[in-house]
Amino acid sequence: MKPLYLILLCCVTASALLTSTQTAQAGSFDLQKDQQAVAQVRKAAEQGNAKAQFNLGWIYAEGQGVPQDYKQAVAWYRKAAKQGNAEAQLRLGAMYATGQGVQQDDRQAVAWFRKAAEQGDVKAQFSLGVMYTNGSGVPQDDRQAVAWYHKAAEQGYATAQNNLGVMYAKGRGVPQDDRQAVAWYRKAAEQGYATAQFNLGVMYDNGQGVPQDYKQAVAWYRKAAEQGQADAQNTLGVMYEKGRGVPQDDRQAVAWYRKAAEQGYAHAQALLGVMYDKGQGVPQDYKQAVAWYRKAAKQGDADAQYNLGLMYANGQGVPQDYKQAVAWFRKAAAQGLAGAQDSLGAKYEQG
Repeated sequence: MKPLYLILLCCVTASALLTSTQTAQAGSFDLQKDQQAVAQVRKAAEQGNAKAQFNLGWIYAEGQGVPQDYKQAVAWYRKAAKQGNAEAQLRLGAMYATGQGVQQDDRQAVAWFRKAAEQGDVKAQFSLGVMYTNGSGVPQDDRQAVAWYHKAAEQGYATAQNNLGVMYAKGRGVPQDDRQAVAWYRKAAEQGYATAQFNLGVMYDNGQGVPQDYKQAVAWYRKAAEQGQADAQNTLGVMYEKGRGVPQDDRQAVAWYRKAAEQGYAHAQALLGVMYDKGQGVPQDYKQAVAWYRKAAKQGDADAQYNLGLMYANGQGVPQDYKQAVAWFRKAAAQGLAGAQDSLGAKYEQG
């Protein structure tokens, strides 16, 4: 069964928040590094105008018309935030979450996200959900996470819709419900959100919450894959290799594995190595097989470690080297891969 992806569970990164806010503010007034425009904003900010204070914080954060200065950005965001400006509260929370311009402090991040969230700011609601999911700055609480994801999702925020779908799929903070998961993935997927498109593909692939339908799975994987989502590219490659939902086509499988592999996706690197090893969809090339196995093996992919061990044992694509073979078998065996454990045992018996 393929995994489902919950966004921003490991840590809250400000990049998505800051990029979207940056875009919005860039349209609010035309800076173009115009010193006169900066001076006008500063004058209004110094007079206590909260919107101007927020904009001046943005100017410093982005280095537009002034040298980039996160401490100054924080100072102006704080002034605006204290006046109740939700955008500034969101940005100040993000600065605390990432430690830009201030000492990293999840509790402060939560406090400012909450202020903005309670004003209905959708990104703050989502971010507060993430903090509860992770237990960052607050006790871990899936029910609270769901509540905040729900608020943002109902406003149409695609990332929150995806995360809410995962919470339903996994039964975290809500009763497990695949149909609800599908419904929320679909809302986000139809907005073009690649991770939700992949997750919706997984549900069709597995027949969870919907009748199993490989063609629908492929259709959603493709949408995500065409946006560069590596999981979807890899899985679309698998669908082509196995002929599930599409005519079997090793060349297409290779093409999609390669796209994911070139992004550093370990399992796709391992599968691309197999294709070169066997000459499926590409001319057989043991050196290329070894190269891709090695990339995946170094990232800890057990199948790739085992296959790389075989290449060394057989002298295919590399000089025969039983010590190297054993070393890679051992790495794969340590992860519980049965074939590697058998091969390692055989090598020990051989001395």
